[in-house]
Amino acid sequence: MTTKEEQFKTRFASVLADLHQDGVEDGEAMFLLGAGATRICDMGQKASWTELKQALSHADYDRLVEQCRTEGNSYAAEGKQKAAYAIQALAMSLVARTQTDPEIREGERLLDAVIDKTVANYRQHAQSPNRAN
Repeated sequence: MTTKEEQFKTRFASVLADLHQDGVEDGEAMFLLGAGATRICDMGQKASWTELKQALSHADYDRLVEQCRTEGNSYAAEGKQKAAYAIQALAMSLVARTQTDPEIREGERLLDAVIDKTVANYRQHAQSPNRAN
């Protein structure tokens, strides 16, 4: 029987592999990831996803993980797979922070770098004067 930690590690590795293979090339998925992460960063008044995660209290962490679970399930039920994928990546990043496995911690740094990049890209796009309204 596998532990919850082993199950998480397997799912986390799968998300990272998918992100590495195709995810970062999927503009819509990356836009949704950036939009979701930016919304959360703005609510927490933080400039980056990494900064937000470092500032989370235990209670805020619990609320955010639950919000990701609820939103992700809702998106999946509605057939919005890319939005569900984006929320899953955020949730995985949050949970990875609580793990002690060195491979997960390294994966967390890689995932957070991608998320921080999508936040920067989203904010740059949102401020672009050529953006269609």
